[in-house]
Amino acid sequence: MTRVPESPGPPSPEDSREASRGRPGGRWQAFVRPLGVRPVHAVRTEAARIGRSVRAIGRGPGRERDLLVQSLKAAGAALLAWVVAKNLMGDPMALMAPWVALVLVQATVYSSLRRAAQQCTAICAGTLLASGAEAVTGDTLGALAICLPLLMLLANWSRFGDQGIYGATTAVFTLAAGSVSAASVGHRLGQTLLGAVIGVAVNALVLPPIHLRDVRENLAAVARETGDVLCAVAGELRDGDWDARTAADWSRRSARLEHRLETLHSARRWSRESLRLMNGPLRALRRVPSDIPPDAEDERWSRITGHVRALTRTLAIAADEDRAPMPPDPEVLATYARLLELIGQSCRAEGDRLLGGPADGRAGDGNAEDGDARAGDSGDGCGEDGERTRRELHHRLQEVLREHAGREAARTTVLGSLLLQAESLWAEAVPAAVREPERQGAVASRTASRAPEAE
Repeated sequence: MTRVPESPGPPSPEDSREASRGRPGGRWQAFVRPLGVRPVHAVRTEAARIGRSVRAIGRGPGRERDLLVQSLKAAGAALLAWVVAKNLMGDPMALMAPWVALVLVQATVYSSLRRAAQQCTAICAGTLLASGAEAVTGDTLGALAICLPLLMLLANWSRFGDQGIYGATTAVFTLAAGSVSAASVGHRLGQTLLGAVIGVAVNALVLPPIHLRDVRENLAAVARETGDVLCAVAGELRDGDWDARTAADWSRRSARLEHRLETLHSARRWSRESLRLMNGPLRALRRVPSDIPPDAEDERWSRITGHVRALTRTLAIAADEDRAPMPPDPEVLATYARLLELIGQSCRAEGDRLLGGPADGRAGDGNAEDGDARAGDSGDGCGEDGERTRRELHHRLQEVLREHAGREAARTTVLGSLLLQAESLWAEAVPAAVREPERQGAVASRTASRAPEAE
């Protein structure tokens, strides 16, 4: 009988060590291999992200350049506070002034003022309580045992925000510095006020931060990503190669739109706060753009993303074999896909217009049987041609819906729901100024058709 050769087993630790000694870099590879390639990939990804941020700073105004300006302002405020406290005032406790100035250069002038009040109050409370406990006990440990519990309770008071912890840390620094005297307490409080004044003044007078650009950028990102999701769904439906897993992926992509909306709402809050107390000066300096998207745009895109979420949920239910509703026929879905593609193009064009760029309206390739629907399309889903194409597609789908109503209730339910979501999306996504000429034309045509009857 022929003996089957045994498969080689794992090498022994001694063999591994010998092999690692016998080739260049063997020990390093033996150390890195158990970690896998994820750390290397993470480092490369982070390096690429940093490179993109550096290039964005050089390209022009943006979030990256704003962060660079705020960082340089904070460093400059700390250096100025150090020079004033140490060299001009000759204060031996010049640590507090640059520390306070550094942390008070915040994202908005209003937040700098609010945190200055909170931090100065916390530092004053920590300094006074620590010095009072030292005077009563005469011992550093006993003073810490008395003042730290009280200061930590104050740190959790909502009025202090996230600045309350500075009271406890100031008490530790005060008692750790050695003897506590009235002069040292006065120096510490004076340095705190000096740093707060310098930090707030630098933030308010040197390129005061505004965040109005972030609103436009995030709103454009919501529009572009909404268009991407709709065009992706349209492409899969047109090709007919979709299942429950594909529908679940659509649902996940539509759910990510909700996170993008949260970022937009956060940017809107920052924009409002950046104008508090600074609206007049910033407008006098002409640093406030006149074409800021109104708050109503946020609500409009919230409704649009809600319709996208409902649409993808309907498709996910239709793709589930355990559910009663069934998806429409592939030919019907191809027509519906073209309708979604028009809406996606209009969303992408809206995002491009918000950023002031060309409206490219990228779309899928489509198939030949929709060629008549594509004829005369404007490319971005808007305009009279886009409205005319949309009405033709909608008329086709309504005819199919009427045909299915009497014989296929399951398919009728899904198609009716999808058609309702598409109509809601079109009504919200296409600007009213674009739809108005078509509406007026329709009213005029109806009036003209009724005139002979009246005669």
